[in-house]
Amino acid sequence: MARLKPLPADANLDLRDTLQTYKNYLGYVPNSVLVMQHRPRLVKALAQMASGVWDNESEVNLGFKRLVAYLASRTHGCMYSMAHAAEAAHRLGMDDAKLEAVTEYRVSPLYTEAERVALDFAVAAASQPNGVTDELFEKMKRHWTDAQIVEIAGAVALNGFLNRWNDTLAVPLEPEPIEFGEKHLVRHGWRVGKHKG
Repeated sequence: MARLKPLPADANLDLRDTLQTYKNYLGYVPNSVLVMQHRPRLVKALAQMASGVWDNESEVNLGFKRLVAYLASRTHGCMYSMAHAAEAAHRLGMDDAKLEAVTEYRVSPLYTEAERVALDFAVAAASQPNGVTDELFEKMKRHWTDAQIVEIAGAVALNGFLNRWNDTLAVPLEPEPIEFGEKHLVRHGWRVGKHKG
């Protein structure tokens, strides 16, 4: 059960354009943002950070970056963010087979060596304590530019905030990501009960 109730999307008219951006992109406004409306500046700050991380001019494929976010959220154990990240990867054109093989990325022929290293980095960066070693960072530098590493780290860090936000407040998951998770993520250990609301 949600610890704080999401406010209606029209609760703060100053956020109308920001919330419309979420609705245009997702088809709905996430409950995490609706809860965040209790402090409107947080909504705007999150939207600004998210627009930088999920920038259409990214050098890293946006669908793949969403898989980075998915594994970061999986490492943390946040079912809400896992469903959102996986659904976004799918919406951005990520192949279902690749999405469904993400937990076996180290051995799956669907993943390149560069992708494997980036996903290892995501898991290490999302771990507590942080597991990124100098050796792992050097592997990243062999496959990714500095700007691309910043993008990948940004996806992990943004989801770190959202993982803690959603789990702490027990934000209820919306119907669309529930449906997606039940179809694609159950085999990865995903379960809806924790955030159904």
